[in-house]
Amino acid sequence: MMTTDQTQQTPVSNWEGGREPFKASYGKLMMWYFLLSDAFTFAGFLISYGALRFSSPTWPVPDFVFSSLPGGIHHKPLIFVTFMTFVLIVSSVTMVRAVQEGHRYNKKGVALWMTLTIVGGLIFLACQAWEWSTLMGKEHMTIHVNPFGTHIESGTYLDGDGHDVQKGDQFTAGKSYLIHKHGDEWAPLRYQTESGEIKQQQFGPKAFGALFFFITGFHGFHVFSGVVFLSIILVNVLSGIYANRKNHYEMVEKIGLYWHFVDLVWVFVFLVFYLL
Repeated sequence: MMTTDQTQQTPVSNWEGGREPFKASYGKLMMWYFLLSDAFTFAGFLISYGALRFSSPTWPVPDFVFSSLPGGIHHKPLIFVTFMTFVLIVSSVTMVRAVQEGHRYNKKGVALWMTLTIVGGLIFLACQAWEWSTLMGKEHMTIHVNPFGTHIESGTYLDGDGHDVQKGDQFTAGKSYLIHKHGDEWAPLRYQTESGEIKQQQFGPKAFGALFFFITGFHGFHVFSGVVFLSIILVNVLSGIYANRKNHYEMVEKIGLYWHFVDLVWVFVFLVFYLL
């Protein structure tokens, strides 16, 4: 698109510098470019997870894996992660309010809503830390070992040394299981199939633990980075730097774009890991 310079009466392109294409500043454009590249990265990770998930004959059931709550409460699937998601979405709303107050040059309003956004991010990180510590410390899931799985055949657990099969619990194909670790030793159960063949319960697919910790950890790193950047920008807001620039607190708007992106990515992580 060509415009005419008022002083020299010569055609000037919007792309020659000094003007803002799409009515967006250079800083906003660079943030959008970064978010686009980051979106491709997350998409690659989640597509890889989906490919492995649907190509495996057995996979942990989310309702069984993520069913614990603080305080020793169990068998309450998805309640805890739903709370995490709610906190992150609310923090996105508070970020919107911070941007709105910035357009009004209300320094106190920007500081208030940014503080609430930071608190939301910290709560989310604390919840994720609890979830990780529970899976690793109590359920003994690591990037190398996945004690969760689903049976691919029906059968009956064997009692003790395996001689008495009448007292064992019966299970059907597709039922979830968890192999517990006692001390330094794993104690997988033996079972007898309906055809009479005696087998040992197998660990779940190793890829589940590796992908879960890597992808949720990568997202958690983004949330942590966002909290750090928000804290730095909050200090600058309180010092009055952005008010003196008279640019509607553009830096607050740019970090807001990043924070909304982090929230949006979590929606897809939530869908892939906790619902499928």
